[in-house]
Amino acid sequence: MYLLDTDILIDIQRGHTPAIAWFASLSEIPSIPGFVVMELIQDAQNKQKVRQALQLVAPLPVVWPTETDCARALSDFTVYHLSNNVGLIDALIAACAVGRSATLCTFNIKHYRIIPELNIEQPYSR
Repeated sequence: MYLLDTDILIDIQRGHTPAIAWFASLSEIPSIPGFVVMELIQDAQNKQKVRQALQLVAPLPVVWPTETDCARALSDFTVYHLSNNVGLIDALIAACAVGRSATLCTFNIKHYRIIPELNIEQPYSR
């Protein structure tokens, strides 16, 4: 199972050919953490961009962290925020992936690589 990080969806939204080709090659529809949807909306600069972001993610299953995932995110955030600059949303996204034994597709390797048990993959070339 794949979970997509915000940067992957931004590449698809911008028409980045390798991202679109990779996404089209998937045999299973990936999921996205609800926090990724929120980040896309946060980055939208007007109502039209919000609509476009919501249209992009509409066919994808949205997942949310369980209580156990939230406890993991709190622990990881506490341990790695100051030492490795792990952000709050990144900790929650990572916990969603770990809790589902999913692979997080992202190019944000710097922030995620420190999270124990997290499988990350850069799915195409940039």
